[in-house]
Amino acid sequence: MLEYENQMFLEVLQDDGLVITAKGLGLETVFINILKVYLDPGNLVIVLGTLDYDEQYFIDKLKAMNVPMLPKIVTAQNTSNEREIMYLEGGVLFISGRILVVDLLKNRVPLNLVTGILVYRAHGILNNYQEAFALRLYRQNNKKGFIKAFTNSALAFMMGFTQVERVMKALFVKELYLWPRFHTVVSSSLSKHKPEVIELHAKLTHKMLLIQTALLDIMNFIVKELKRLNKYLDLDELSVENAIAKKFHKQLQSQLDPIWHQLGSSTKQLVADLKLLGYFLGQLTQENSVAFYAMINRLRTVEYAMKGSGWLILDAVDDLFVHAKSRVYNNKNELSPEPCPKWTALSEILGEIRLEINKKKNNSESAKKVLIIVYDGRTVVQLKNYLTMGAGQYLLYEAIRRLKKNEPVKPSSSTDKGKVLENKGNSENQEIEEDLNHDSYVLTFSQKPLEEPKESERKNDPEENCKNYFEECSLIENYDTSSLSNFEDPIIVIQYVKKGGDPLALQRILYESTPGFVIMYGADISSIRQLEVYQNNNPSILLKIFFLIYGGSVEEQGYLTSLRREKEAFEKLIHTKATMVVPTDQDGKMEGSATIEEETVEQSSRKGGLGGNSNKIIHKVIVDIREFRSELPALLHKRGIEIEPVTLVIGDYILTPEICVERKSISDLIMSLNSGRLYNQAISMTRHYEKPMLLIEFDQNKSFCLQGNYYVSRDMKSSDVTAKLQLLTLHFPKLKIVWSPSPTATSQLFEELKQGKGQPDGQVAAQIGLEEDTDDKKIMSEQYNTQIHDLIAKLPGVHSKNLRSILHKGVSLDNISKLTEEELEDLMGNKVNATMLYNALHKKYKPEETSKGPVSKAATKVRTKGLFSSKK
Repeated sequence: MLEYENQMFLEVLQDDGLVITAKGLGLETVFINILKVYLDPGNLVIVLGTLDYDEQYFIDKLKAMNVPMLPKIVTAQNTSNEREIMYLEGGVLFISGRILVVDLLKNRVPLNLVTGILVYRAHGILNNYQEAFALRLYRQNNKKGFIKAFTNSALAFMMGFTQVERVMKALFVKELYLWPRFHTVVSSSLSKHKPEVIELHAKLTHKMLLIQTALLDIMNFIVKELKRLNKYLDLDELSVENAIAKKFHKQLQSQLDPIWHQLGSSTKQLVADLKLLGYFLGQLTQENSVAFYAMINRLRTVEYAMKGSGWLILDAVDDLFVHAKSRVYNNKNELSPEPCPKWTALSEILGEIRLEINKKKNNSESAKKVLIIVYDGRTVVQLKNYLTMGAGQYLLYEAIRRLKKNEPVKPSSSTDKGKVLENKGNSENQEIEEDLNHDSYVLTFSQKPLEEPKESERKNDPEENCKNYFEECSLIENYDTSSLSNFEDPIIVIQYVKKGGDPLALQRILYESTPGFVIMYGADISSIRQLEVYQNNNPSILLKIFFLIYGGSVEEQGYLTSLRREKEAFEKLIHTKATMVVPTDQDGKMEGSATIEEETVEQSSRKGGLGGNSNKIIHKVIVDIREFRSELPALLHKRGIEIEPVTLVIGDYILTPEICVERKSISDLIMSLNSGRLYNQAISMTRHYEKPMLLIEFDQNKSFCLQGNYYVSRDMKSSDVTAKLQLLTLHFPKLKIVWSPSPTATSQLFEELKQGKGQPDGQVAAQIGLEEDTDDKKIMSEQYNTQIHDLIAKLPGVHSKNLRSILHKGVSLDNISKLTEEELEDLMGNKVNATMLYNALHKKYKPEETSKGPVSKAATKVRTKGLFSSKK
């Protein structure tokens, strides 16, 4: 380990705490060494917050260190008995928060034997409800074990009020360790072996500059229009400079979510257009000229202009279309695509590398390897095709493939903010959607760079110039893409590092290929620091880095902004660390810690100090195991309610023996209404429980109302949802619908509903709905007439406990009406209930003395008859 990594390791090993490092400083190396320390059967260390590729990377690295005992991965594939054995065997276990919470509540984890818990990606603990719940359960029952948390996302602590204090409180840690890039120890460690860095600024062409200016002018218009239409909204952060940031639209959307239904269609469309233009701005420097023109050209439709927000009529839009086309066609309207400036710079860099390799004798294998790092999946394919075909051939291929009669792009509906483009079988739209949400992958030259255009694409090509050049493109079929004709000496590997994706992808490729040359085809602070660490860990490799970026472009501005924001985040954290007050019992290790018992104390104060009574009833709620994906079980536990996880057939939460709750989010509600599943669930709940409830829970970050089309899909309006809910209540009068604005409000509601009520039985709740006959052990699935079932369930004295017995042993409705009161008592098992049912079937009630009139007489006729009259 490097000097700062070793110091970081010793600090967190000695004392529990939260470690926050800058991106790319090798936090995973420290974490691996922490794992190595506790890899012993005498320890039981649980690791939370890791993803699949993290776990595999850690195991591979530990295997390379020849560690005798490797960590184990606990998944849902392991049975409960297998998991109990794994806990007892000790070592390090990677486990999800949901599985751990269920095992903790089921007492499968020997908490007294747990050495400690390691939390990876700790910045997300406030949103990872299961992990926070697991830590709370662990600390309640284990006061000696450690909790160590790690994260490299300082920016995550910039959002929200007192974010770092809240995270530390949820983690039960008191110490905060900060390791920014400008830390003295970090700077001195990485300066011992500096890689040679050559920064190259590719210049945007004149036409690209004009397009960039036009896009910025249009975005400026949209920003002003948004502020004009929404004068009472706090949109101070909304500016063109901020709008070009990659994640700004997400921040803007989260700000508008609570009032989205109150915004006009014009505002919604402007927000969608701002995101679309920001995407185009990024594609200007990432895509080739033909692809960019094809993308822009699809907006030139009457339909888009009619539904758009009005920016298509600006003069800047004409400039945008004209200059985008001029990059593809010359003044004579002949096909003459403009190559990307970075391509030329890349060729020059590779040529320089080849000369340098040829000058040196006895080059090692790593000294011949060139790693090209890109941050866009489509750029990988673009570079491979350029390097194998050359700029002219590749752009010609792109023109034949893309410049065809495509179905025009339609604007994003004002009611569907999530999608910028609508796909109607258009392959280009699919590419844009994939690029907005692309997955990480690695491409090398062993893969085929491109495919021959289909015959249908050739015939539908509207550009005459493309047809004229088509014959020349036939040589693509026989083009050898398995080797590089121009650059034979370097071994070139192209690595796609997805921003926000697998952060260990670059680490893997660096230590697998050990390149001597790296070309950064873009800008990313994390990658730069990983290369610094790689050089210091391998001082024998004379690493040479070519940093290629468009000077004076949005790309460069975005890189500088990311540096500034991370520095500001660490400065804020340093100030917070110096001023924040941490309670002495925040780690939860003291008996009766206020941190853990805060909810109980708060409830006691509300009840006048009576909460500490030793005779206090411990409330219990039966929770379906699938519900542990949500925050609600953890919130119920914080209120002092005992949680029992059970696999329920009917309902999600059983509050009392009579109250069954089916919880639905808005998206679940819509899907259940469309599929009819909610109707079947309502039937089951009303048959087996006296007080069935449908809980409709809203997102606490969004509006608490079902208005407009914001929450629903295009093929279903909010009025349809309301109508179906009305039908549901008419069909099931016993079913109560409960609306909740957030999980916190739901937990409070559940607590109030349980006051003065009995506690549910988990074993009984698990059996309800299984339809099992205890006499002959046969499954009785829907063997009763639905109408008779519902009728009997509504009779006086009949409830969920005796309904099954009546339906099974009562033979028929006619037979039940002939039974004596004593026989009904034997059938129902309760004298009071039998008397109520017997009187309902046989006793005649005299009419009440009411005002005379036709209505009164009609009512008298009905009341005079018994419920089952022998007269036909």
